[in-house]
Amino acid sequence: DPRESPSFVLMELLEAAGAELSYHDPHIPALPKMRHHKVRDMESTPLTAEFLSGVDCVLIATDHSSVDYDFVVKHAPLVVDTRNATKDVTQGREKICKA
Repeated sequence: DPRESPSFVLMELLEAAGAELSYHDPHIPALPKMRHHKVRDMESTPLTAEFLSGVDCVLIATDHSSVDYDFVVKHAPLVVDTRNATKDVTQGREKICKA
């Protein structure tokens, strides 16, 4: 059930701090309306090289086996990994911050 995801708490905190957010989730194409979380309507963003290179940071809050984390790290300027999803990534480790 996506409404129980701790990712929404992170999204609320980041938006309150002024961050511009996007998200990618292969299982949730659009965010559902939620009573307990005030997150704006958004649709899942494809993880393209162009998109990743245009963001300030990628925050990994859920480890999805279908995501190519080598690709994410290669193209993103900074990756904050809260799930150890990038443990097997060998190139670009200097861009990964564990949280």
